[in-house]
Amino acid sequence: MVFMKGGALYRKYRPKKLEDVLGEDHITETLKNAAIQDRISHAYLFYGSRGTGKTTVARILAKILNCETRQQNQKFFAKGEPCNECPKCIDVDSGKSLDVVEMDAASNRGIDEIRDLKESIKLSPTSSKYKVFIIDEVHQLTKEAFNALLKTLEEPPAHAVFILATTEYEKVPGTIMSRVQKFNFRKIPIQKLFKKLKDIAKIEKIDIEDEALELIAETAEGGFRDAESILDQMGSLEEKITADKIESILGKAGFKKISNLAELVLNKKTKESIEAVNAIYNNGLNIVDSTKELIHFLRKILALKANPDFEKIFIEEFTSTELAKLKTLSVGADEKFLINLLKSFIRAYSEMRYSPFSFIPLEIAIIENLK
Repeated sequence: MVFMKGGALYRKYRPKKLEDVLGEDHITETLKNAAIQDRISHAYLFYGSRGTGKTTVARILAKILNCETRQQNQKFFAKGEPCNECPKCIDVDSGKSLDVVEMDAASNRGIDEIRDLKESIKLSPTSSKYKVFIIDEVHQLTKEAFNALLKTLEEPPAHAVFILATTEYEKVPGTIMSRVQKFNFRKIPIQKLFKKLKDIAKIEKIDIEDEALELIAETAEGGFRDAESILDQMGSLEEKITADKIESILGKAGFKKISNLAELVLNKKTKESIEAVNAIYNNGLNIVDSTKELIHFLRKILALKANPDFEKIFIEEFTSTELAKLKTLSVGADEKFLINLLKSFIRAYSEMRYSPFSFIPLEIAIIENLK
């Protein structure tokens, strides 16, 4: 059996400096340059899907602001990174820093909590240069709490830096937006996730197939934390971890099953298509999620059919073998049939989500389009 050394993988492999953050170069380069030029803002808003590194980057920024090595060594200052060795950096990493205040707005969303925060803001840092306030899921704050926070952002003390994080950007009031620097954390491309997971699996001596790692990367939907958590879960299995094993545990159909079903449907093989749907359902895989994956797969075939240049975008999502399969299917596909098929499957997906007979709408859509 494989045992994880040092706790959960997502904690063990959490980036400690900006250059280690995966897939967010547009953000890390900007923040690094701001640190080099000593032009850190008093307020930031980090937004994007879960598990893309918002809180991690917030903590790295907190370390950069208070890193003793940066303050004492001008040559190191020019690197725009924390040293991760001085007491201030170590305290942030261990969660012991009194000058880095983290608050989860999902459970502390009221006016009283913000008032307490305002009182805390007035106090100077205990031993650091800056007091950093990280408010996670900031969209959960009440209207009154947002108003109180706004007043603080309008006239922040010189020693305070605010980093707001959210998965629901549209719920943050415009008055807050106008007073922060905004950074959009994007979903990490599947192939980047796959390569990182492969490196971790090698270090941790986890015996796992590449196809299984790709399925984990797909399941994580662009979130590195989720991908690491799934790998951590699978790491305790005694036997070699295969794609079939991942499918059975997560209930998610992999590329081969989805591409096979897509090929059968595009070739108008009604009987074989229905059999493939039933095989997915009878093997305990989530047929609703599989339908969503099928829709996404067919959408990419349509995109390639309409414009082969989309291959440049899809190269980050698929292996060379998978991309070749996608291109082959797009060449032989009828565009009008594909458009009607997608519309029909989207309707079926909508019905499946609320039906006690989840696979039936998909079967009906297949029969209607393939007859």
